[in-house]
Amino acid sequence: MEKVSPLAGKPAPSTILINVPKLVTAYYAEVPDLSIPEQRVKFGTSGHRGSSFEHNFNESHILAISQAICDFRRQQKIDGPLFLGIDTHALSVPAFTSALEVLAANGIEVMLSEGDEYVPTPVISHAILTYNRGRKNRLADGIVVTPSHNPPAEGGFKYNPPNGGPADPDITNWIEAKANEYIQNGLSGVKRVLYDKAINASTTHRHDYLGSYVKDLVNVIDMQVIRDSKIKFAVDPLGGAGVHYWKPIAEQYGLNLTVISETVDPTFSFMTVDWDGKIRMDPSSPFAMKRLIDLKDQYEIAFACDTDHDRHGIVTKSSGLLPPNHYLSAAIYYLFQHRPQWSTEASVGKTLVSSQMIDFVSKKLGRKVYEVPVGFKWFVDGLIDGSLCFVGEESAGASFVRLNGNVWTTDKDGIIAALLSAEITARMGKDPGEIYNELTKEFGESSYDRFEAIATEEQKNIIKSITPEKVHLKDLAGEKITGIFNRAPGNNQPIGGIKVVAETGWFAARPSGTEDIYRIYVESFRGKEQMQIILEQAKSVVNEALKEAALTQPI
Repeated sequence: MEKVSPLAGKPAPSTILINVPKLVTAYYAEVPDLSIPEQRVKFGTSGHRGSSFEHNFNESHILAISQAICDFRRQQKIDGPLFLGIDTHALSVPAFTSALEVLAANGIEVMLSEGDEYVPTPVISHAILTYNRGRKNRLADGIVVTPSHNPPAEGGFKYNPPNGGPADPDITNWIEAKANEYIQNGLSGVKRVLYDKAINASTTHRHDYLGSYVKDLVNVIDMQVIRDSKIKFAVDPLGGAGVHYWKPIAEQYGLNLTVISETVDPTFSFMTVDWDGKIRMDPSSPFAMKRLIDLKDQYEIAFACDTDHDRHGIVTKSSGLLPPNHYLSAAIYYLFQHRPQWSTEASVGKTLVSSQMIDFVSKKLGRKVYEVPVGFKWFVDGLIDGSLCFVGEESAGASFVRLNGNVWTTDKDGIIAALLSAEITARMGKDPGEIYNELTKEFGESSYDRFEAIATEEQKNIIKSITPEKVHLKDLAGEKITGIFNRAPGNNQPIGGIKVVAETGWFAARPSGTEDIYRIYVESFRGKEQMQIILEQAKSVVNEALKEAALTQPI
């Protein structure tokens, strides 16, 4: 396992800040070599990501992906407007520019934000669903230019079809193949007009993303209970796409909400450094969240969102930064008792690396659990048809339906997840950390952790293809193994790795779809020592698979 960097949790030194002019120049100047797999267009769990310095997020990639999306729209007869939004990463504006040049040349009706405001990922999903409600034709879709919480040198490009959520693998595989074909052919067939013509095209429109979303929040969060309680709470937008959303939210609903900072800086120099010595806007990391954690005693509840505001981090007076699993469990426990209009048949959606505490809480509430692979796209259909009311993943992503049980977003929404923590604190007179502690008295204390280590593309592919037959464990920390699977119980989809389960503990090993790392997730309800034993067993499974594949360098 990688060691924690001596820089972790400290203010970012100038030596690790990106050179923005060099990064943007590389975006336009460098050309990918498709004979190198890492330089091809590749959609992970949430879009194509990379860096212009690494030759995997350059102008060629974005022009080709944008044309492929136009081709896909034509093939599927999607002819409504396309909602386009960006976050605050340095590569987002260049990628937005390239995309608009292609979209305009293809005659696509594009909806840009008023005043060139940044647009959070959930706001794009909300806009698509709002537009498409009740429509059978001229359906809208969207593009979000963001690498989420990834480091400042990275860029990301994500397509959301008319269902408003992240595109499923059938769609992304098609777009990926078509885009690589365009790059291979020197971008022949890619339509493009100059930016000045694109921005002034008759098909380019402005949309009030901020106003529409903020006004609708009253239909998903009980704003009145927050306002009436007068609780003092705070938000740190971490310099992300929702940076200018929080003051209008506070003003519209009369909330006693302090915005810690509205600084936008593409180097993210205001951040404290993450565990590995990199700057990463991860609201579930105690290292990245140190600034807000240090303020916890000043507020009844505080929270942050990542760069595209699809993830949340909740800082409580009682417990400090809540691990995502703790907050998800507390949120589920609260919501299903305070949303009387929600369907009594609706289930709780969780990714297979989320805590078993969610299963215990759901069972207590009489709710079924729908367990899927990592990736929010697996929740989209359930949110739309109402079979899922709340969905969450251990990496601090969640969404839930409106007060009346209808769909709100089909992508992760860090804004509503954060505001919910204020609703819980206001109504219950105790914060989500206190609620979680009460749950542990009933179900036991979870020892859970996620471990990350560097992995090459080849190593990632080997870990991804581990099958149950390759797991030679007799037990899990002395406990009988009840299941070994590489497909999710909820929808039988491949999990891109392996999960081994016992009565009071489990582990899962899988490579990241967006970074050059792999992760082991471990949980035990029998203490940290048992968790450590399970972790060592998980490492042995991974190293054995690498050894069998004749890779002599175990991770």
